[in-house]
This record gives sequence, structure tokens and C-alpha cells, in this order.
Amino acid sequence: MNSALVALPKEWQAWINANLARSCHPDEMAAIMVRDGHFDGQLARAAIDEALHRSGDGQAQAPAIQPMPRLDGASNTIQALDRQVQVLLSLQAPRVVLFGNVLSDEECDAMIAYTESRLERSPVVSDRDGSTQVHAHRSSRGAMLQRGECELVSRIENRLAALIDWPVENGEGLQVLRYEKDNEYRPHYDWFDAASPGPRKHLERGGQRVATIIMYLSEVEEGGGTSFPNIGLQVQPKKGSAVCFLNTDHYGNPDQKTLHAGEPVARGVKVIATKWLRQREYR
Repeated sequence: MNSALVALPKEWQAWINANLARSCHPDEMAAIMVRDGHFDGQLARAAIDEALHRSGDGQAQAPAIQPMPRLDGASNTIQALDRQVQVLLSLQAPRVVLFGNVLSDEECDAMIAYTESRLERSPVVSDRDGSTQVHAHRSSRGAMLQRGECELVSRIENRLAALIDWPVENGEGLQVLRYEKDNEYRPHYDWFDAASPGPRKHLERGGQRVATIIMYLSEVEEGGGTSFPNIGLQVQPKKGSAVCFLNTDHYGNPDQKTLHAGEPVARGVKVIATKWLRQREYR
């Protein structure tokens, strides 16, 4: 069998290997090869896939299928069903994309009003037994919604599914969270640690949490950013925008670089809606 990778100039072979090591997305790499190297698209993707299978101690390891829009590097917008969403920031490793215009002001206000009477102190998952419990590291109040429980929720979930190319049924229900002054969520991971008995119970319900979407439902006067301390990134809340990030690397393994936190609110109130996405249908 002819090797697509070997057919490329050596500098492009090195470029592919270097960018795969940085966890760059193959679709975007292929687009760059077509644009800058004038390669055929099928050849570019075949070479990247071949390099992926060659990596890792000589053993073939197939890339995981992951939720994320296929950005071609040329367009700054994505049509997500009924809404044209803006691409404001795109980071490769870990994979983080900041979107604008995901929700209208009216949808943000409606979601806040819909959940206001249901807010309770937000829990965390116990590593010991998988139960949910209140913890000092997380001081917000929240409401857990059922998937598709009303027209507004269903509309948003379908839009997100189109935006990141991931089935609605693979998502957990939306969680709306309210952070008042000094409320925060200290640095944590969203992926489940399969080595701990508690998280293993949650993995049975749909596999790993492969991605997270945080939608900002309110403006915040000061503080309240979403920070990624391991990569020096902080996203400031902007009503109607959303940040999406993969919790796993290119092979589906938990990514240590995805450590993130909800920074303390200094002035105002932050309200967000979080969507966690699973490998398989979430039950």
C-alpha cells in the first residue's frame, strides 16, 4: 500500500507530527495543508490519519470521535440551525472555542426566569461513592433540567447539537447556575476519573464527559470569568456567548490541561447554563 505520509515533503511530514503532538485537530490541519501547501484534501487527510496510527510507541491508536465544530480557518461564523454563531477564539491544545451570539438576550432572560424558583445549592460528585454533596469549593446555586423539558430548552439543545455536531441524546440536561458576590467554583475537571469508584458509576450512564459548553446568560460587572490556569486563559462572561472545550485529548483520554474554574464574582450576578456532553447516549 502506498504511503500518503511518505509521499509528502519531509518538512510537511515533520509539521504533521509536530502538530499532532500539540493535539491540533486533524480537520483544521488538513484545511491548512490545502490552503498553504496546495495539497489535495484527500491526500492531506490520509497523511494525517496515517501519522495518527503510527504514533504512540509504535502501536496504532485511532483518534477518538469528539464533539466540536469543523472550523476551516476561513469563516468566522457557523450556521447553527436558526442562528448564525460567531467564532471569537479558537485554541488547539486543549481544544477551546469561544462563540458569540449563541443565545439571544430574550432567550437568556427567559432561561433565568424559568429556573429562578428551582435554584438550590450546587453539589459536586463524590469520588468515594458517586453521590452528590455540597462542598465549599462550589458556592453557586443551580437548577438541573431534564433534556427537552420545555420548548425553550429543546430549542437551545438542538442548536448546540448542530453547532458542535454531536447528538442531542448524548448530552446531559442543562444545568443553570447563579453566582452572586464572592461565589465561585474552584479549579476542577469535568471529566470523570475511572480509577475512583464514585465516578465509575457515572461513566456507566453514557461514558466520559468528552466536552463542556458554558453559556453566559447575564452580564457581570466585575469578576466571574472562566479561567483555565494550566494554559493561562480566562474567558470573561458576555451575555449570549458560550465557551466550548474538550475534556479529553485526541485519543479520548482525560486531558489534564482542561483544569478550569469559575472565578469569584466581585460585582454583579453571573448566571450560566452548562451542558456536559457524553461519549454515548446519556441515560
